[in-house]
Amino acid sequence: MSEETRNQEAVEAATQDELDQMVSLKKGDTVKGTIVKLEDNQAVVSIGYKYDGVIPLRELSFDGEEPQVGQEIEARVTSINDNKEQLVLSKRAIDSENAWEKLQQNFDNQDVFEVTVTDVVKGGVVADVGVRGFIPASMVERHFVEDFSDYKGRTLRVKVKELDRENNKVILSQKDVLESEFEANKQKVMSELQEGQEIVGTVQRLTQFGAFVDVGGVDGLVHVSEIAWTHVDKPSDVVSEGQQVKVKVLKVDPEKGKISLSMKAAQPGPWESAAGQFNNGDIVTGVVKRLVNFGAFVEIAPGVEGLVHISQISHKHIGTPQEVLEEGQEVKAKILEMNPAEKRVSLSIKETEEAPAPSPRAERPERSRDRAPREQLNNPNVSLNNEGMSVTLGERFGDKLSKFK
Repeated sequence: MSEETRNQEAVEAATQDELDQMVSLKKGDTVKGTIVKLEDNQAVVSIGYKYDGVIPLRELSFDGEEPQVGQEIEARVTSINDNKEQLVLSKRAIDSENAWEKLQQNFDNQDVFEVTVTDVVKGGVVADVGVRGFIPASMVERHFVEDFSDYKGRTLRVKVKELDRENNKVILSQKDVLESEFEANKQKVMSELQEGQEIVGTVQRLTQFGAFVDVGGVDGLVHVSEIAWTHVDKPSDVVSEGQQVKVKVLKVDPEKGKISLSMKAAQPGPWESAAGQFNNGDIVTGVVKRLVNFGAFVEIAPGVEGLVHISQISHKHIGTPQEVLEEGQEVKAKILEMNPAEKRVSLSIKETEEAPAPSPRAERPERSRDRAPREQLNNPNVSLNNEGMSVTLGERFGDKLSKFK
């Protein structure tokens, strides 16, 4: 056998061996290969078959990265025609299948994972998780968001809320993640808070009945009656959202998840301030707050009311305080007794006023000298003076009295 013949047989044997080792392909098979060329919106991939396959760029996904020559990939055979040597592959089909398996695992374990918002659509935002994942507007944040236009490109931490592979439906939720973290932090904060503790918080929300204050990531309620020592009609009259305030912890209820706070309890009380502000004998200006049958209550400082007894209202006698006073009237008063410990102060209005001069007593009219003389009695036995009367009676009855001796 000639050398040429032996070489020919060796080539034929090698070719046959290569053919024997060639991959047998059919539609739906999964193959691995290497990108050897990028052209005409497609990637040419060598998979060890008798001819190369192509992947349209729309079916080539690398999480936003551009494909590179030499890159190894896994793909799915979508069509094959040996007669025309046409082999079409899809990387996205493999990615999608792997994605569904991963999503199912995440759903079963309630895993938290990160996604990037790829688009903002009506009703929410979209993220690429190997398949299209939708995050409804109500599941993006714990709070209401009106405009999501700046969410594109943001990274969110989500859980799989709903999974329906048959209908190609994936619902994700970041709100569930935030709620879980909030509850965990809330329990931690509440376990650390102590009744009577004073802390600084930030006003988050205002309502008609009070203000919600953030104390370490958890909101506590300052009821409207606990905002100030003075009467408050509505919280917005005193505080505003975003304002930092000092509060005192009144009550912590972990079971109900409620924290009761007080702003006024973290401030000196009006009577504490009044202790060094007023003294007995001081003349002060106040406002009549209430009128009662026995007197008037006058506010001499915010939260400090004193009683003006009805007897201390006016120098003249009055039947009711309403005769000389009305609510809202500004008056001057003298402090008769100051007792901050018992939160009591006695006041007098009349002692700030000059007492009126006593009215002169009416003089008895003098007897008229020219008044007609009293009529004289003609009876000689009756006299107007005592002496005369005694003699006349003795003379008149003496003889009769002697009979009884």
